[in-house]
This record gives sequence, C-alpha cells and structure tokens, in this order.
Amino acid sequence: MPCVEMLPLGHHDVDEMVAIEQGVFPYPWTRGNFVDSIDSGYSAWGCRVAGELVGYFVLMIAVDEAHLLNIGVLGKRQRMGFGTRLLRCAMSTARQAGASGLLLEVRPSNESALALYRQFGFRQIGLRRDYYPLADGREDALVLRCELGRIRA
Repeated sequence: MPCVEMLPLGHHDVDEMVAIEQGVFPYPWTRGNFVDSIDSGYSAWGCRVAGELVGYFVLMIAVDEAHLLNIGVLGKRQRMGFGTRLLRCAMSTARQAGASGLLLEVRPSNESALALYRQFGFRQIGLRRDYYPLADGREDALVLRCELGRIRA
C-alpha cells in the first residue's frame, strides 16, 4: 500500500490544488482564490498518496469558530476515504486552534458531501439563497455546523 500523508500546503502546491478543483467542480476556485487564502494565513492541508496530491481543504479560523471554505478530492480518488481523512484533519486542526464549532456551505444537490457531513454530526443551521452559480441560474447553499466536542465519525 502506498504511503498516505496529511501535510500542510503552501504556494508551491497551488497548481495541484487548482488542477483538482477544476476537475471536480463546475465553478471552481481560481488560482487567485487559493493564493489569497494562503496569503491570508488560512490553514491549507492536503492528502498525498505516494507524493500525488489527491485532496485538500482550506480552513479559516476566527476566534472560536472555524469555517471550512473549500474541500476537494481528485475525481479518480473519490469514494476511497480521502474526503473522510480530510474532514477529520480539518476538524482536528480547527479544534487545536481553539474553535468550538465548524461551519461550511454545501450545495443541496451534493448528496455525497451531505452524507459525509451528516456522518460527522453536521446539522443545518441556515440557508444562503442563490449562493452557488449554475448553468441556468443559481443554487442555494445549506449552512451546516458541527460542534467540535461531539465528533461522531
């Protein structure tokens, strides 16, 4: 079995992050979004398998609350447990930074992501109308939150 590592990411990883992002999201973050996040001091971590970046997350921590801004897994590596590893790492990173809760937005149509988040105890706390772009309009975002003291998965 190849070596699987969770590592902090920086500017030298942005091209790989962008490549994954463009391959899995219809309206991906830009290179500038990733660079700005790293420049702002947000926590960026990745999962590497035998050196290949297979997934990443970007996490913003503000006082005692964390916000998962982005998480993505390489298309050919989805449904292999990497999303779970990344989410666990994001929750641990947030908790170590003193956050008591973790927020995120997700498309209601992203059933696989919703199932993963619910497995970890995330609950809907709000709705952002017309948050995500679509080819023929906009899609709402579900705002989910998890208490970091009560991690289930």
